[in-house]
Amino acid sequence: MNLKTMLRGGLAALVLSALPLSARAETIDVTAVAGHPPVFLWVKTLSESYIPAVNKALEGTDYKIDWTEAYGGTLAKVGGEAEALEDGLAQIGIVASLFEPSLLSLQNITYVTPFGSDNVDLVLTTVDRMHEDIPAMRKLWEDLDLEYLGGGFGLEDYLLMTTFPVNSLADLKGRKINAPGPAVNWLENTGAVGVAGNLTTYYNDIQTGVAEGVIVFPTAAAAAKLQEVAPYVTRTHFGAQYAGGLVAKKSWFEDQPRQVQDALKAGVQAFATAYRSGLEQRVAGAFKKMEEGGAKISELPEAERDAWAKALPPIAANWAKDLDAKGLPGTEVVKTYMTRLHEAGVKLPRDWAAE
Repeated sequence: MNLKTMLRGGLAALVLSALPLSARAETIDVTAVAGHPPVFLWVKTLSESYIPAVNKALEGTDYKIDWTEAYGGTLAKVGGEAEALEDGLAQIGIVASLFEPSLLSLQNITYVTPFGSDNVDLVLTTVDRMHEDIPAMRKLWEDLDLEYLGGGFGLEDYLLMTTFPVNSLADLKGRKINAPGPAVNWLENTGAVGVAGNLTTYYNDIQTGVAEGVIVFPTAAAAAKLQEVAPYVTRTHFGAQYAGGLVAKKSWFEDQPRQVQDALKAGVQAFATAYRSGLEQRVAGAFKKMEEGGAKISELPEAERDAWAKALPPIAANWAKDLDAKGLPGTEVVKTYMTRLHEAGVKLPRDWAAE
């Protein structure tokens, strides 16, 4: 090596050492996916809280992330996020277990235990903890090549909106009620007729008489202006629901440096805190908007709520037996969830762990 080459090498090293660490950091390309658009709180929080938190956690390390955000069907439709991650089209995403009742069956525990807690934070924290205590829950994600990062997102206390007043269970007899897939079971033995639907069909179904009401959560109801066609809002307290979480493509995640893995996990707490805080504000705003739009809001009497819960078939027990027969710990999941709610002081109208 001649003197000129040595001087050049020394000068390059000197210049590199003078650069800030961020300029020298290795850049990792990451695509974040969500089927819903950012108007939905879980997507907004992914973009505005999780990603900045991950970036902050990487400050001072040898790595930085160049994010591509693919929301609102640009990369995957609602319910297609898991497939997009499996196929390697994205590395981070929000996957709704609600739309994967077969593949992520254990995660749907809250939908088979209606009239549970209306505390979103408690419900999400409980199901997140269960992923640590019951390995089979985490394995369901792993079988899809997904790494469950946590940060469960959920939906606030479901209620009933109808074209007629509801003061008792008897008022539902013969009435046609829209409900999302899993919640149709909440109408069994009530005298009502469950009509499967979703947020894109509810307004028109009620307006045209296909249905006379809907089981829905407040923020969605207000956004869809359902009070215009179903002005009677009955707070039945079906309970808050766990709907899914933040995940990474597992095989990709395992190939990342430890600092990157740690940062991706560190961002989860920021996501959870921002999501739950933002949800409280949105729920309050939703009730205000519905009321201003002519909604008549009332509480279902506790005795009627108890009667409704007791009229239902053993939804959770039947669900658990079916999963037990498939080699999954359905019964353990139901018992654990019920135990955790009882320990938290939640008063339940029915113990779903009992048949």
